[in-house]
Amino acid sequence: MRFLLRPGWLAFIAVVAAFVVCCYTLLAPWQFGREAERDAQQKLIDTASATAPVPLGTLVPAGAGVAPGIEWRQVTVSGTYLAADESLVRLRVYDGKPAFEVLTALRTDDNRLLAVDRGYVTAANGAVVPPIAEPPAGRVTVTARLRLNETDPDKRPIFEADGYKQQYVTDSRSLARATGLALEPGYLQLAADQPGVLNPLPVSPEAAASGAPFTNFSYALQWLTFGAIAVFALVYFVRLEMLQRRKGKGRIVERTALRRALAGDDLPVTPEPEATAGTPLSDRYGRR
Repeated sequence: MRFLLRPGWLAFIAVVAAFVVCCYTLLAPWQFGREAERDAQQKLIDTASATAPVPLGTLVPAGAGVAPGIEWRQVTVSGTYLAADESLVRLRVYDGKPAFEVLTALRTDDNRLLAVDRGYVTAANGAVVPPIAEPPAGRVTVTARLRLNETDPDKRPIFEADGYKQQYVTDSRSLARATGLALEPGYLQLAADQPGVLNPLPVSPEAAASGAPFTNFSYALQWLTFGAIAVFALVYFVRLEMLQRRKGKGRIVERTALRRALAGDDLPVTPEPEATAGTPLSDRYGRR
């Protein structure tokens, strides 16, 4: 087993050990945690879907913004779209196609300013904005789901291209900075068949993007399996190395024996029986 202390083997063992530790203490627990988060989100969605829509002010007082505990609840609100104060959320994928979400400001009857996600439009590619229908003019009443703002970890600024303001996450704060409007935190996600809706967003955006909802549990099991395979592979290679070394020693012994045989060094020398006085020669050599 001394070969395990050699630098090459020490490095190999260290890499395998680090990978196994990551699988069992980081990667698998992370996926289990994501599965728990998705379960919790699904429960909120199910509860919200089973609850009838209520006026916006019932759940969200003016200026308060959307709170985590009421996300996905359905509300109704009346107001007027501000078509000039609109932005596109780029780099989205729906039904396997590049898409843009459309975020439009809405002034309510009681003078609140809200961001409304009117849904998405698909595009030939993510760099070219397709034609987008304007929201209806005049007063409208819509039913929508309450949503929390997304956060861009890279803090990329909103910019203008192809005649549209464009941003990287669905965030009323970015639209507020670009338009100068005092939009309330959070946004409304329009339901199907509502005034101004385009292609309505699915209730579970992550599931729509991946096409395989609630798979984190299987991913966690995969990481656990990969860790077990790494341990098995390490044991297998150590055993294989030991067997090869034993065979190598055996071949060395065989080659040494062959060289001695060719040189005549391995023939045993049998001493003749000592002659004693008075002993017949036939007795000495076993012959009669």
